[in-house]
Amino acid sequence: MLDNTKKYAVVLGSGAWGTALASVLYRNGYRVTIWSYFESEAEELRRTRENPLLKGLILPDDMEITCDKSVASGADLAVLAVPSFAVGTTAEAFAPYISEGTVVCNVAKGLCEESGRPLSELVKEKLPGRRIVTLSGPSLAEEVAMNIPTAVVAASSDERAACFVQDAFSGDVLRVYVSGDELGVQLGGAVKNVIALCAGISDGLGMGDNTKAALITRGMAEITRLGVAMGAEAETFSGLSCLGDLAVTCMSMHSRNHRAGILIGQGTSAQDAVKQVGTVEGYYAAKTVAALAKKHGVEMPITEECCKICFEGESPKTAITRLMSRPKKQESILS
Repeated sequence: MLDNTKKYAVVLGSGAWGTALASVLYRNGYRVTIWSYFESEAEELRRTRENPLLKGLILPDDMEITCDKSVASGADLAVLAVPSFAVGTTAEAFAPYISEGTVVCNVAKGLCEESGRPLSELVKEKLPGRRIVTLSGPSLAEEVAMNIPTAVVAASSDERAACFVQDAFSGDVLRVYVSGDELGVQLGGAVKNVIALCAGISDGLGMGDNTKAALITRGMAEITRLGVAMGAEAETFSGLSCLGDLAVTCMSMHSRNHRAGILIGQGTSAQDAVKQVGTVEGYYAAKTVAALAKKHGVEMPITEECCKICFEGESPKTAITRLMSRPKKQESILS
């Protein structure tokens, strides 16, 4: 029997992150439904009550798992937990079911591939009148599923909606901060994937910790330069959604960007590495970020070399040599 006294959340996406967040919401007292695009996946989750990507996390018997879009009707919170390339189509598909009173929280980290727009703008376009929030930060699904303390940030131009998401997810597993810099939080979360891919390539080549530290530091400088040029706040990039997420994604083997980069550094083509690992957001974002840099007159040499490796067949060793041979300059986060 449904408990209508509880707030209701629907998680749109049955991948690792969507499943982990569904578990967090349930622990925080929500009635939760997981929606899956694939009937076979929904059936397997219903049968086993366990996502194969999150071994050990058992889903409660009263957590519904379905492919029926109508389950979004009447939700207090709808969590968009699909890959960035599917955010627009998923939001559009649920437009008839998500009411104007529902807070919509996007957790994908990416940009619109053709335009480079932040995903929040796309969601607002597909779901006009809804209250849109972005949840981002250093948040490996595997660790959240294991109840390992994690801190993230909820960003929105609608402060009340951001605070609603903060309250929904905050607990002994997640600590959620609030930010009004919607653009900066999304840029940090998207562009760090490109740098993480490069850090993985460095590891695959057998480079050392010095190399990775340089990539992380100068990669953050690139992200900050682009963000400031696009109108974001500089301080956002030293927070959870950029520096925090950049650090964990560059260092963890849970990161698909990192794992794909290692394969590329070991000699696998970028296309084959993506096929082996799955969704690699940094691969898809590299061209989009490079185009944004050109549009805004921002120098992003690491990103440019990443594009050449991924799409022009450039040797990773050649890319590193070219980066190390660039003209000498003073260190600055904005140069």
